[in-house]
Formats: sequence, C-alpha cells, structure tokens
Amino acid sequence: MSEERDSLFAGEQTMIVDFAFDERVAAVFPDMIRRSVPGYSEIVSLTGLFGQRYATPGSNIYDLGCSLGATTLALRRQIPHADCRIISVDNAEAMAGQCRAHVEADPGTVPVEVRCADIREVAIENASLVVLNFTLQFLPPDERLPLLERIHAGLRDNGVLVVSEKLDFANDLSQAFHTDLHLAFKRANGYSELEISRKRSALERVLVPDTLEQHRERLQWAGFRWIEPWYQCFNFASLVAFKQRPDLAE
Repeated sequence: MSEERDSLFAGEQTMIVDFAFDERVAAVFPDMIRRSVPGYSEIVSLTGLFGQRYATPGSNIYDLGCSLGATTLALRRQIPHADCRIISVDNAEAMAGQCRAHVEADPGTVPVEVRCADIREVAIENASLVVLNFTLQFLPPDERLPLLERIHAGLRDNGVLVVSEKLDFANDLSQAFHTDLHLAFKRANGYSELEISRKRSALERVLVPDTLEQHRERLQWAGFRWIEPWYQCFNFASLVAFKQRPDLAE
C-alpha cells in the first residue's frame, strides 16, 4: 500500500472544509492512519484472528467501511474456509478502487467482492462476522442503531460483530487525560500544531464519537447478547459483540 506522507493539513490553506475520503486522502491514508490512530495496526492485525476463530463455513464476512482494504486482507489471510466470501464496502470510490487493486494483488484465495456503496443500504445476509473498523463514528448518531439492528438481523445465530471506534469520555478528567496522550502521540509522529488544529477542525462535524457506555447500550438495544471491549489504546478502542452469549468453555 502507498506510503506517501500525509501533509494534507500543512502549508497554506485559505479555508478548512469538512473532512472527506477523497483521492487526496486515499493517496496518504496508510501514513495518516498510522500517525493519527494509536493501536490501528494492532487492531487490524488482530481482526484477522476474529476471522480465523469466528468465520464459519459457507458464510459471508463483511468489512463495512473497508477504506483501502487493510482489514479485508487481514481477514482474507486468516479465514480457514475456502467457501467463505468477504464483502468489502466503502462509499468513497477513491477508497474502494484502491481496495480492489490491493485485493487483486494479494495472493489469498478467499473470494472478495468490493462494493462502492453506502453501508446503510447494503443487505447483510448469512453473515458469521461483520467488522466496523472506525466507521460507525462517521454516521449521523441517529443512524447508528438502525445499522446495528440490520447487522444483528443478518448474522447467523453464532455470528460476531467487531466495532472499533474513537471514544468520548463522560468524565472530564478522563477526557482530558486521553486527549492529551492522543495529541502527544500525533506530535511524536511528526504532526505540527497547525496540522493537528486544522485536521481537528475538518473532522469535528464529520466524526462524532460516543462513550464506551453508549456503545454498550446501543449494541444491547440492537439485540446483541454479550459485548466485550477487547482492545484500547488511549481514546481508541475495539469491542466484540456476539449475537448469542458464547460458550467459551474448554
């Protein structure tokens, strides 16, 4: 994948516009996400383990908000069933087009279908695993529960949902602590104060985070029986939600 350096918010700009996953973002996305989201590479890599453990024969696996396909490829390389199918969806053609190219260049054998579509309009059917990696946060808040309800309805009885998100915190001290560390992370990765400020302005009306408690409550409302946070690094976290309470006994 491209390693072009992210400098989108550096230099002269006359106006800050809302963040969009366009061709400019797609070109620098691997560098942007690595330098902006602590734990991103670990979450993507470990999502592959969910494919290995919970994808079931003859089922569909959905990567909703697939961007350039990092999660899709992590899943493809670890799913052990050749008769599974991965359906990767992104509403930005700049992202979906590069995802297709990366899938075509990958030697994996699990079939992958890349769709440029709105995830709110994609039918979820016969799914054993659905992944929403840093995607739900870009939907309007009142459209998040309906999507989760449709995912729940489209999962097999033993199906699993993985949701990774930037977190908000109800406690002011917690919010300040995690925000401070996230800013320090970005500074350590070479972003200037100007770049940090400009990107924050571009994202503030586009990315609306929830608290961990809000995520839990919404997933419960959607019908999921067991919800467990499995990863957190500063203000970024991932949860797993099971349609039915799992039997994890040896």
